[in-house]
Amino acid sequence: MNLKKAFPYIVLILLAILVLAIKRCNPPGNNTNRKKKEIVDDNSYSGRGLNRNPSHVNYSKHARCRMGCRHIDETEVMEILHDGKVNYKKSELDAADCRKRYAVEGYSHDKQHLRIIFAPCDNEVTVVTCIDLDNDYACDCD
Repeated sequence: MNLKKAFPYIVLILLAILVLAIKRCNPPGNNTNRKKKEIVDDNSYSGRGLNRNPSHVNYSKHARCRMGCRHIDETEVMEILHDGKVNYKKSELDAADCRKRYAVEGYSHDKQHLRIIFAPCDNEVTVVTCIDLDNDYACDCD
């Protein structure tokens, strides 16, 4: 095969290798690009979707009770908020902005498989409840 005829194929192969290398360096779970899109130039939340870097996190009385029963601390809640994946089947996104509920799931540093329900409003997020998906704890929360 002539080098002139092979040149386009070599370029295509090199581009394919480059694309694969870039994908490996930026895995799907990496939220860096999403976080940049959610942050406006003045570092205020743009209002679209779940704010993964809120200025304040509130905890409902129910969430505090469930956290106590299920041995979940605030650092684990923040891990799930930052790194968890939204379960759209368990989320309530058809409501008005401050009534939306995001069911976010993931594993904490304690290896607990958690689902945490977040209610974003403006630049804050409220933790509605916390669920351990692998263990059923006895809880006396209202």
